[in-house]
This record gives sequence, structure tokens and C-alpha cells, in this order.
Amino acid sequence: MLTLASVITYGQVNLSLDADKSEYGGKDIVNLTIVLELNGSDLVQQTGLQLPDLSKFNIIGSGSVTNTVIDPATNTLITQKVSRIALEPKKKGKIKIGSVLVTVNNKIYKTEPFDVTVKEIVEKKSLAANTSNEVYLNMEIEDRDVYQDQPTIAVLKVYSRNVDNLRKVKNIHLPQQDNINVHPINFNKSEIDPAGSGNMASQILAMFMVFPNEAGYVEVPPVSASVSSYSNKNKIVSNKVKLTVRKLPEGAPECFKNAVGNFKVSVFNASKEKPEVKKPMNVIVKVSGEGNLPDMELPKIASSPDYEIFAPKITSRVAPGTTGMKGEILANYIVIPKKAGSLSIKTEQFAFFDPENREYVDLGQKTLALNAFSHEQVLEARSTVEKVNEYTNNLLETVNTPVLKTTSFKVKEKSKFHWNILLANIVILAGLFIVYLLFKTWQKKRALVRETVPSKSLGSVAETEKEIKELLKTDINDYFSYLENLKDHSEYEKFFETLDELDQEVRSQYFQGSAAEFKTFLENYKGSSVAEEYGKLRQKIQMEKYSPVKSLESLEELLKAIVNLYSQISK
Repeated sequence: MLTLASVITYGQVNLSLDADKSEYGGKDIVNLTIVLELNGSDLVQQTGLQLPDLSKFNIIGSGSVTNTVIDPATNTLITQKVSRIALEPKKKGKIKIGSVLVTVNNKIYKTEPFDVTVKEIVEKKSLAANTSNEVYLNMEIEDRDVYQDQPTIAVLKVYSRNVDNLRKVKNIHLPQQDNINVHPINFNKSEIDPAGSGNMASQILAMFMVFPNEAGYVEVPPVSASVSSYSNKNKIVSNKVKLTVRKLPEGAPECFKNAVGNFKVSVFNASKEKPEVKKPMNVIVKVSGEGNLPDMELPKIASSPDYEIFAPKITSRVAPGTTGMKGEILANYIVIPKKAGSLSIKTEQFAFFDPENREYVDLGQKTLALNAFSHEQVLEARSTVEKVNEYTNNLLETVNTPVLKTTSFKVKEKSKFHWNILLANIVILAGLFIVYLLFKTWQKKRALVRETVPSKSLGSVAETEKEIKELLKTDINDYFSYLENLKDHSEYEKFFETLDELDQEVRSQYFQGSAAEFKTFLENYKGSSVAEEYGKLRQKIQMEKYSPVKSLESLEELLKAIVNLYSQISK
């Protein structure tokens, strides 16, 4: 009875973790199924399902369902919870999936770990003779939950165990797709981080903004690049990233189209002359602000029987900002008034959605009030000087004026030979020769004096090295004060240049050339904690340096960490 009771008790909780298959292609999705079955009403699930380490995957979707039934034969309550997780592998090869844990009635249950194999579809060429030379791209998007037409920032990184391969990555092609708009922020390569994840060196290649223009689940296609070697050129691609794009809220104005951000609209007359009937003039509609500025639909000039309008010429002056593309777009219209008198040029109604305040803003119409003149009124309003200038211009344009003939004068050459010039040149050459002889004599005397002076003792190698160190030593506190001054004046570019000089100065005190050698030196002589802190600080500096948004608080925190660490390791 005791044996049977233990078997029944053991069977009351069933926990399993299975994959839909054991081998996957490079672009396949790994589907995991977790089943928890509780047989009995006295079983209490005390914790949720604790997933294993899935850092080698991108989680692209998950869901769960709970079913509760009563077995009529045994009158037992059966609760079954089924969870599904869709994963995208980050790398190829054999990947271990750990155990799932759950606590029921103060007892921990777990599944058995297992391996899945992800195969490479693209044929590998002579670029990588072994796994130590693999190169792959990784596209990272931190904010994957955005509104429609709201930007999110993507960072492109390259990883490899061979640092030399990072320098061979070129020809970066950003993703293109109908349901997204992509605008680059920069293609500035960061410094190589030798201590990346999985003992692989990494480097930031590019940063760009992604504007999804439809709601739902939007998949950002991979970024491609080429890796050039002496023998051939190989193409590499990054991972795909899925975005959850929220639909814009209800209650949008009728004039709203697709503008998301914060904008202003103005209209003005760019022509210097007075408005005249049946003569063209330039009217500019200016939209400025920050958001999806290059991709949104601009407000047009409303049609009217009082004037005629033609298609505009668009001029864009935009650059990456903190919450989108920032700048202004000018639409230059050709407008021809049809009647004299007061003229009112209006734009279409314009509205935009502000994602920060989550509300719609209706700017309405913008109006340009003008007074058009007839041709007779323009002539009467001209001053005497303007009339004289017009008459002169008409005269020069219509009357043929004679061309005056000019004569070029030439200086006749003299055939007589000047003996005085020849004698003067001979005297100058003789003087230069005498000066040369005097200089050689002075040089010989100086060499004899040097030989008679006893040479100074150079001392030992240790003394010489000590003197060189004293001459090269720089007060590190001067760097700290200068960095504080640059931070207060928001001179960010000079701040990071000075920071690189400080790091090079400290490394030169220990005669270490690169940052990787210096980190190894710190680990041997200062301890692993100091070396790890140095590596984390270098990575944080690179992130702040290439971040499109720089705040005073983050720089103050970074400067404190710099002062604490470099004060410890500096001699």
C-alpha cells in the first residue's frame, strides 16, 4: 500500500518541456511547449513557471491556455496549463535548453534539459576556415512597442572571435520594406570591444531609425553587409526583429493623415516684388518640428478662384533628433493672382498626433493675406529712380552699342649688351663663395671644441628610465578638471576626445599600447575586479559617445566613475 501510494502521489504533478523538432534551419522558428498537469484539488501551484536561460534566442511570441476538467471515473479535478513560446536563434550550432521549474505544495518540479541543433543555410566559403573566424551581424532594437509612424532606434553590431574580421565589414545596406521607413542616424564605427559576449569581440557599425507605417506585428528585415578578403567577398546578414505597433487612438480629426510627432506650420511670400495680377510669385508653406517629418503628408495650399497654383518644389532640411527626424520642410508653390485687390491664400487643415502626451493636436488652417495690384497700379507706384533704371535697362537691351577697338602696346627689345649687369653677377657669386669658405672653417673649429669637452656620464638604465618617467608624468587631476569644464559647457565631442587622451596617458604610464593589453595588465597586477571595472567603464564610454541623445545627468555619472577608477590605477 505504501508503494502504491508513493506511485500515485508522484503521478499527481506532470511537468514537461518539448520542442517541435530537434533540428532547425538558419531561419526556422523554435517552438517550445510547456505542459503542467495537476491531478487533484489539494494541489496548489505556489510559483509561476520559471523559464531557463534563453539569452541565445530572441523571444518573438508567447501564449498560454488553462483547461480544468473533472474525471467522472475517479471524480478527480484535473488542471492542465499549456504554454507556447516562439524563439528565434541568435547563432548557429548546438544550443542547450535548460530546465523549467515550478513549486507545487512546497515541492520543486523540473524538466530535463535537452539540445537543439540550428544549421546554417548559407554556404560558407573560405572566409572562415574554422569557428574562430565567424562573423555575424546583430540588429538590436530596445523599444519594440511603439505607435504607428513613431520611430524606434536600431543599433547594428558585428561580432567575431577574430578582431581582424571586424575591419573587413563594408557596404552596409539598411532594410527596405513597404510597411517601414528607415532613416540612418550615423555610420560611425565605435572602438572594438575585445571582451564582448561569449569571448567574442564586438563593434557598433551603424545606428538608424525605423518608422513602422502600419499597425500590428511588423517584422524589420535583416541588414546586409559584405566581408571582403583577399580572395573573395562574402555577404552576411543580421537577424530580423519583430515590432508590436500599436494603432493610433480613436478620435482623430478629419484632417489628420499620418503626421506623428510635434510640428508647426507657417506660410509666407518669398517674392521681393509686389504681388501683381497675372504675374507669378513664390509662396512657401513651411512645416517644422520633430517626428516622421520626411515621410508624412504635407499640408497643401487650398485651391481658390482668386489665384492659380502649380505643383511645389520640396526642399528638405532634416537631421536625426531625440524623438524622430528634426528640422523643416519647405514647399515652394508658384501662385498667380487672377484679380486685383485683397487676396487670401489658405493652406489645408493640418493635425498631428503627439505620442508623448497621447493626444491629437489640430492646427487648423494657416492664412497669408496679400494685396494684389494691377499692372497700371504698379507703374504708378514706381519712383523716378526706378523709372530711370528701367529705361536704362531697356535701352541697353534693345540698342546696339558700338564696340571700341583697343590697341595692345608691346615693349621693344633692346639688342645692346649690358656689361654692368654681368660684372654685378660675378661680384655676387664671388661673395657667396667667400661666405661658404668662412662657414666651413667655423664648422671645423666647433668640432674640435666638442672633442675636448669631456662627455657626461649617462648613468644606469634604471636612473635613465626614472628620469624619463618624471619628465613624462602628467598630473591626472588636470584632466578631471578639464573634463568637468567641458561637461558644464556641453562640449560633448571635445569631452570624449579628452577622455581618450586621458586613457592613453594612463596606459603610457605602464607602457601598455592597446586597451586590451592594459586590461590584461590590470588583471595581473591590480586584480580581476579592477580589470572588470575598467572593461565595463570602456563599454559605457562607447555607448555614451555614440548615443544620439546625451544628457547632463548621464555624463555626471560617467565622470564620477572615471575619476574613481583612474585615480586608483594611475601612478
